Formats: sequence, C-alpha cells, structure tokens
Amino acid sequence: MIGQILYTTIEFFFNIVFLLILVRIILSFLPQFRSHQIAEMVYGITEPILGPFQRLIPPIGMIDISPMVALIVLSIIEQVLLAMLGGAFGLAPR
Repeated sequence: MIGQILYTTIEFFFNIVFLLILVRIILSFLPQFRSHQIAEMVYGITEPILGPFQRLIPPIGMIDISPMVALIVLSIIEQVLLAMLGGAFGLAPR
C-alpha cells in the first residue's frame, strides 16, 4: 500500500512539473502576460528546474531548447524512480 501511494505521488508530482513547464513555454510566447501574478508564480516554481539547463544549453538563434531537454531529463528521472519503486515494492509497471 505504501509503495502504491509513493508511486502515485511521484507520478502526480512529475505531471504537475511537466504541466508548469509547458505553461512556461506558452507564456514565453506571450510576453504581455509575463507580469501577471500567475505567470510570475509559474516562473518562480520552474526557474530552479530550468535555470541549470538554461546555463548549460545556449539558445539556438532565438529558440531556447532547454525546456525540452529538461522535460526529457525529468521524464527519464521519473521512469527510473518509478522502476525502482516498482522493484522495491513489487508493483507492476503501468
């Protein structure tokens, strides 16, 4: 039971992070909303995640690919964590 709760919690956490990064990507195309309170919250939450990727990966022209790389890396981390939990608690993969 605890394994299933941890599994679901990790899935939920990563789904929220993915959603926030996607919202940030959309907001980057809408600079007029950058100063909106919700946009500031999204940037505040996602900056600690995306900041290191932005420092490592320079933009290609005007395109910042760091959010896409971050989504791929986060997806890999999520799958590794879920596989470890599945193995530790004998949960079948979804």
